[in-house]
Amino acid sequence: MARKLDGKKVAILVAGGFEQVEMTKPRKALDEAGAETKIVSPKSGQIQGMHHADKGDKFDVDLTLEEAPPEDFDALLIPGGLFNPDELRANVDALEFTRHFFDAGKPVAAICHGPWVLIDAGVVRGRTLTSWPHIKTDIKNAGGKWVNEEVVVDNGLVTSREPDDIPAFNQKMIEEFGEGKHAAMAQTASAELET
Repeated sequence: MARKLDGKKVAILVAGGFEQVEMTKPRKALDEAGAETKIVSPKSGQIQGMHHADKGDKFDVDLTLEEAPPEDFDALLIPGGLFNPDELRANVDALEFTRHFFDAGKPVAAICHGPWVLIDAGVVRGRTLTSWPHIKTDIKNAGGKWVNEEVVVDNGLVTSREPDDIPAFNQKMIEEFGEGKHAAMAQTASAELET
């Protein structure tokens, strides 16, 4: 893949218990496209990857949320897994970090259960997205439109359902991250704050 993302910094927001392949494969694609990726997490040290219900590898955290001003990043990736987004959605700093990207119109990619974080950050209303099917009701209740497609792009927000969708997810993520800021994304985010 051409180095479309040279000079771009991407935050990968994860806590322990993330679906490993939903972090490692998109990260590899971003790195190969020239991006500088950093694992950002609520706690320092290492975080546990998962292969569904089984433990996978451990990964070093590059920056804690406290050490990572969102202004330093051009785009955000939120992997799924059950435990990871459930922990992040209960963390005020993680939600503020996520909201920054929407307020600034910066592209965001979330896969599987990752949109849980978007729901609690209050940035789903009025957007079309997909996710792991079990959370479609959560998305609808948050004012989003859920569709069953391998990848959905809505004004700089890229979403997919599951690990099988990663090739399509990676392709659209790199396209959107390469395009940079999306004015319509920031407008939608500010409209949500007013409601």
